[in-house]
Amino acid sequence: MTMPRSEYPRPQFVRPEWRCLNGEWQFEIDQGDSGLERGLLDRPLQDRITVPFCPESELSGVYNRDFLNAVWYRKEITVPEAWAGQGVLLHFQAVDYDATIWVNGSEVLRHRGGSVPITCDLSGLVSGGETFTVVVRARDTHVGPQPRGKQSMQFGPYGCLYYRTTGIWQTVWMEPIAASYLKRARITPNVGRGAFTVSSAITGSQPGQTLVVRLQDDAGVVCEASAPVNADFQPSVELAIPEDRRRLWSLDDPYLYDIELELRDASGQVVDAASSYAGLRGISIDGKAVRLNGKVVFQRLVLDQGYYPDGLLTAPSDEALKADIELSMAAGFNGARLHQKVFEERFLYWADRLGYMVWGEFPDWGCRTGVEPADHQQPGPAYVREWLEVLERDYSHPAIVGWCPLNETWQEISDRVTTLDDVSWAMYLATKAKDNTRPVLDASGYSHRVNGADIYDCHDYEQDPERFAENHAGLAQGEPHYNHRGSARGRWDEPIPWSIPYAGQPFFVSEFGGIWWNPEAEHGKDSWGYGERCRTIEEVYERFEGLCNVLLDDPNMFAYCYTQLTDVFQEQNGVFTMERGSKFDLERLRRIQTRKAAIEE
Repeated sequence: MTMPRSEYPRPQFVRPEWRCLNGEWQFEIDQGDSGLERGLLDRPLQDRITVPFCPESELSGVYNRDFLNAVWYRKEITVPEAWAGQGVLLHFQAVDYDATIWVNGSEVLRHRGGSVPITCDLSGLVSGGETFTVVVRARDTHVGPQPRGKQSMQFGPYGCLYYRTTGIWQTVWMEPIAASYLKRARITPNVGRGAFTVSSAITGSQPGQTLVVRLQDDAGVVCEASAPVNADFQPSVELAIPEDRRRLWSLDDPYLYDIELELRDASGQVVDAASSYAGLRGISIDGKAVRLNGKVVFQRLVLDQGYYPDGLLTAPSDEALKADIELSMAAGFNGARLHQKVFEERFLYWADRLGYMVWGEFPDWGCRTGVEPADHQQPGPAYVREWLEVLERDYSHPAIVGWCPLNETWQEISDRVTTLDDVSWAMYLATKAKDNTRPVLDASGYSHRVNGADIYDCHDYEQDPERFAENHAGLAQGEPHYNHRGSARGRWDEPIPWSIPYAGQPFFVSEFGGIWWNPEAEHGKDSWGYGERCRTIEEVYERFEGLCNVLLDDPNMFAYCYTQLTDVFQEQNGVFTMERGSKFDLERLRRIQTRKAAIEE
């Protein structure tokens, strides 16, 4: 059997030695979450699963789409003999949602959060040539507040919610490390200075150690810099690029420099080494425009939910991740809003390589930030913590041009500070504290609560281009289309505000379109999209062009995001089918989108 998803899972911080642990694992569903009491930690499990696919997916071999309150995994792993004398890091790229991990019967780590990597340092527990047993329990409920993204809280998918993902859903792997080793590099480009700042925390640092970083292009070494490890808490260097070796990362030329990092001891010997890459590009705001490397580039984004018919949240292959970007670009999009999902790092790698802009988003649906629930149900610090982990993982990817920590939060503006106010500010400030190089949208659509947020937006699924244009005619006068709803008294003719007023920031319609097209589906049965279903494919093209033109022709609009890249189960308003089959003439869609936008210079 070919090992699934065997490509290197952390492409922006690569060590040469590693082992992929995907493939067959022992597995057992623990519906009552009583497995610890029943001895599942200490005995073989009854079933088998193909990791890294979740048990709800077809590719896992389990294909159980019931509520799975807890699941267990077990595998015997042999450490290569060549790793003798080194420590071992065991990595889980993502486990949904509460994970406990045991090695040889001893608990080594607990983690809450379904979208970010987990690392267990097994140094001193295992060594080269030895076989150890790893057991994982993952708990995942369908009730109460939890960042689920688009995972259904009902038995089956409905509306714009889909099948659940439980347990391990990204690659499991391990690598050897020395007693002192580098942590993931943090790479910050500065186009104005023509330089990169590179920093790396050191675990187990020793006196006299040095961080050495080398930048390379196609012609060889560009520059090298070093810093003493013990001088700063997190040593950093600046890599100044000579003018004749500067090459910007852009959509037309997504050039990436290679970066080599070394940790050297007091005698100059290399203790640890890793490779990375970086793109020299800058994001800036100029009035209502957002600039890429000083140039206004209209962001023609598509909403990408990252679901696959056979793998659910997990792509069946690395090639499938790349293909999704290529399909989007073929239809005329130059980027995506990664919607209600933290995408696999391999997707960001391909976006970096292909010159494809993306907005990162937290899967906050399920957090219940739009209501004032009982105290025990209120969103807790776990959401902010996990979002910080997302930002740490993805900070250095040049393809990411903005962050969106929340989506479609809603609540009436009142004279009281609410949980939604606190969460909106906490997520926004956490983002700004972690990354001051990219714009941040406090919440996509509906309820804006943060004064002075970098970006302002709305969602608008009006299907008639003329009425759509009327909705956005006020932007030039500082009155954009606001998302709101009727009053709590049921008077829908008296809209009440959900957001603080617009303050002149760059503005875009971050969800629109969603044109329903599946002529073979029975009306209203397992198929839906926004508005009245088009009667002919020509009507789809006319509606698509009319809606896009409204936004492309607006000199105050810096971007748009069309819903959506693919159909997702019953939501059939994609440019492609869920199986990635084409529904439309891509060249025609491309021509409609790629004409010059009014805001572009």
